[in-house]
Amino acid sequence: MGKGLQRQRHILDFSLAALLRRKGKNLSLLLVYTVVVFSLASVMFFTQALKREAAQLLSGAPEMVVQKTLAGRHELIPAAYLEKIRTIMGVASVRGRLWGYYYDPVFGANYTLLVPEAGEPEPGRVTIGQGVARARKLVLGDLLTLRGADGGQRLFEIKQLLPAESELVSADLILISAADFTTLFGQPVGSFTDLALTVRNPSELATIAAKIVAALPDTRPLSRDDMARTYEAVFDWRGGILIFILAASLLAFAIFAWEKASGLSGEERREIGILKAIGWETSDVILLKFWEGLVVSLSAFLLGIILAYLHVFFTGAPLLAPALKGWSVLYPDFRLTPFIDPAQLFTLFFLSVVPYTVATIVPAWRAATVDPAAVMRS
Repeated sequence: MGKGLQRQRHILDFSLAALLRRKGKNLSLLLVYTVVVFSLASVMFFTQALKREAAQLLSGAPEMVVQKTLAGRHELIPAAYLEKIRTIMGVASVRGRLWGYYYDPVFGANYTLLVPEAGEPEPGRVTIGQGVARARKLVLGDLLTLRGADGGQRLFEIKQLLPAESELVSADLILISAADFTTLFGQPVGSFTDLALTVRNPSELATIAAKIVAALPDTRPLSRDDMARTYEAVFDWRGGILIFILAASLLAFAIFAWEKASGLSGEERREIGILKAIGWETSDVILLKFWEGLVVSLSAFLLGIILAYLHVFFTGAPLLAPALKGWSVLYPDFRLTPFIDPAQLFTLFFLSVVPYTVATIVPAWRAATVDPAAVMRS
C-alpha cells in the first residue's frame, strides 16, 4: 500500500473513532438526515416509476384520438365524421370508440365503462377490474347492478375479472357490450365517444391533424405523444406539490445541518489544537473533518436511498400512494417495476452530500490555522 493511501486510511480510522466518541450528536444528525433523503428519494422514485409505467401503457394507445367539441367541451361524435376522416390522405384506419364514466352513489366511486375493440362481452355480461370487485365485494358469477339513464336498474353477470397486473389502468374498469352501453347511458345510435386513428406514416401526424381540423372544425385531434406529455405533466405536478410541502422541513434540516457542521464544539476545537501540537498539518486536520462529514452525509444518503427503494418498489409506497396515484376511492393495488433515473440520483447526491461535507471543512480550517496553545486554552 502506498504512503498516500496509508495516510488516508489512518486519517479515516481516526475520523471514525472521533465520530463514535460523539455518537449521540452524530446519530441524531444521521437520523434526521436519513429521513430527509428518504422523503425526497421516495417522491422522486415513485413519480419517475409512475411516468415510466404510464409511458409503457400509452405505447399501446391509438396513434391519434379525435374528439368532437362544443363550447370547448367534449361531446359525442356522429358516425358521419368517421366516414369523412377515412377519406383523408394518410389515414390507414379509423374506428369509433364507446366509453364513459358511471358514478356509484353508494360507494362514492367513479367507474369507467368501455366497449372493448376485441373480446366484447355478451349482452347482459361484463368484465370488471379488481378495484370494482374489491369495492363491491363481487366474484365471478355475481350480479352487478347499475342504474340506467332512464332511472331503471339493470343487472349484469360478472363474466370475468381483469388481471391484477393491469390494475394501474383497470382498477375502475368495466368492459361491457355495445348494446348494453347504449341502453344504459341512453346514447343515440350511430354516435361514438371519440374516434381512434392509425396513420400510414407517423411523421405525418401533425399534417393529418391539421387536415382533420380543416375538414371538421369542431373536432380536436390528440396524438399519443400529447397524451403522454399530459400524464408526465400531471405526475410532475403532483410530485412537485409533495416536494413543496416538504420544503419547510428541508429548510429546517438545512439550518440544523449547517449549524451542526459549521459550529465546532469546545471539545472539537481542543482536539484540533492537540493534533496540531503533536505535529498534524493543517491539511491533515481538513482531511479529518472532510472524512467525518463524508461518512455522516454518505451514510445518510445511502440509508435514505435504500429505504426509499424498499418503500416504493417493495411496499407500494403507502406514504405517497394517496397523493400520487390519483384515485379518490378505487385505489389500484399494483407493484411498480423498479426504475431509477441516474440523473435524479446524482442531483439528490449533489444536494444532500456535497453541501454538508463542504460545511464541515470551513470551521476545521479556521480552527487549524489558529495557534494550538490558544485553541487549547479557549
